[in-house]
Amino acid sequence: MAIDHSLGWDNIAEQFMAARSNIGAETVLAWARDTISPGNSIIDVGCGSGVPISKVLIDGGFEVLGVDASPNLVAAFANRFPTAKVACELAQHSDFFNRKFEACVSIGLIFLLNEDDQRVVIRRIGATLKQGGRFLFTAPYEQCEWRDVLTGRESKSLGFDAYERLLLDAGLRLIGCHVDEGQNNYYDAIKPPSV
Repeated sequence: MAIDHSLGWDNIAEQFMAARSNIGAETVLAWARDTISPGNSIIDVGCGSGVPISKVLIDGGFEVLGVDASPNLVAAFANRFPTAKVACELAQHSDFFNRKFEACVSIGLIFLLNEDDQRVVIRRIGATLKQGGRFLFTAPYEQCEWRDVLTGRESKSLGFDAYERLLLDAGLRLIGCHVDEGQNNYYDAIKPPSV
């Protein structure tokens, strides 16, 4: 039996795409417009099918590259955005196209990973950002655990204090949080420019 590296998401890709709303898209686009110039590169880690996050960023004039572990969701992304690069890879093992980015978004992924993998992904994202680069990801402000509604798998937020430490360990500094219209929490971090 093959291992499902997507943590159950590949099996429910069609259901997920049908259920995914536009909640958070405007929050992410406003953040991108406030932090980097159009035309600059953003990597969407856990991009899924690209809707709505990658779509709103591409429509906003940004170069978006995607990474996701679900073959079905990556195929949907590639079909929807034929000129955008996308890789079917685990975030914790991805080389992120062997390049540096002005920004990274990871909406709805970090809390799906176990604590060790969250640490690895945040560290790898820190390494792929340019100096002054920004990182936006979602996870509850509080430390908590719950079962994902679609996959039934455990989700885990490490909470504000733990994420602040993980970001510091990855060479990033937490500069604030944002909340979208669905009351989802976004951590906003920067890779401080070298002096």
